[in-house]
Amino acid sequence: MSKFEPIWRRFQGHMVIVGIALLILLIWRFGLRPSIVAVAEGDGGDTAVSLAATSEPDATRDPLQFGTGELPVLDDSSLAPAPNPHTFEGTLPQHEFITHTVVRGETPNGIAEQYGIEPETILGGNPRLSEESSLLQVGTELIILPIDGVLHDVQPGDTLESVSEQYGIPTEEIIAYEPNNLEFPYRLQPDTQIMVPGAVRELFVWTPPDLSSVGGTSVEGGSVRPVIVGTGTFIFPVNSRNYTQFFWYGHPGLDIALPEGSAVYASDTGTVTFAGWNVYGYGNLIVVNHGNGYETFYGHLSSFNVTPGQIVYQGNVIGGTGNTGNSSGPHIHFEIRINNNRDNPCWYIGC
Repeated sequence: MSKFEPIWRRFQGHMVIVGIALLILLIWRFGLRPSIVAVAEGDGGDTAVSLAATSEPDATRDPLQFGTGELPVLDDSSLAPAPNPHTFEGTLPQHEFITHTVVRGETPNGIAEQYGIEPETILGGNPRLSEESSLLQVGTELIILPIDGVLHDVQPGDTLESVSEQYGIPTEEIIAYEPNNLEFPYRLQPDTQIMVPGAVRELFVWTPPDLSSVGGTSVEGGSVRPVIVGTGTFIFPVNSRNYTQFFWYGHPGLDIALPEGSAVYASDTGTVTFAGWNVYGYGNLIVVNHGNGYETFYGHLSSFNVTPGQIVYQGNVIGGTGNTGNSSGPHIHFEIRINNNRDNPCWYIGC
């Protein structure tokens, strides 16, 4: 090759490569689909490329990716499936309890002392154990919890935080109890049971009508006063000492068994505020308000001798014993409350 050869011939191979590069750029810019790509060797060792293209867009390409002059964006999630929140399965709680079969003469206090737990823990493991001896009769099987607390039945929608708030126990203490098998993210499984250490099962307390609702008050000197006030002392409500259940946390009263229809006496003077059927387990119930903060309850009756608003005096027959409501046999359920707080009747009448 002569040194006087024109410059364009000297760089024609490079110019061809630059031209091909420009053509490829135009093809990708306007979405053209290449149809033939051929490579051949030219004279003098220079490389020539022949490329034909069609103006038809490629239907397999996304115009949003390839028609804007931007680099294509790869979107392949085949190796990263969307998480499924329902696939989490934590370890279920694994508890071991002692089962105690009630024998004649046993009481919740005695059973609790036998196993080194508080009486309210008996209720914490046996929520169906209510106010009546019918659920603590001979042969009844009780779950004895290993520590003081409540065995909580997990319901749909329960969370660790809601259970903690319900019983007033920190979440850390519930998590720390190993048999609960609580692992992060601490999801509770419905239809299982978790132990809430140190908790006490709350009892529902029914409140009877007050004196003013039955005309048991009067206005004297600008102040409201009871029409009649009791003596402040109490007598036995029945002629029997056959106790079937004493006062404890799960049973805030005294059960005394005797034949149905036996006389029930007003334990002290006062005004009847309730005499009728009670839907919370008492059955036929009489409540006497004594005008000094005290109230007496007489449950499971078979008959009434009084009506609401009536004044009764200590020793008056107000009804007959029965077997109504949550009851396993003829008896009376007797309660004494002071300012709506249930107290042990044995402290007042002697047992």
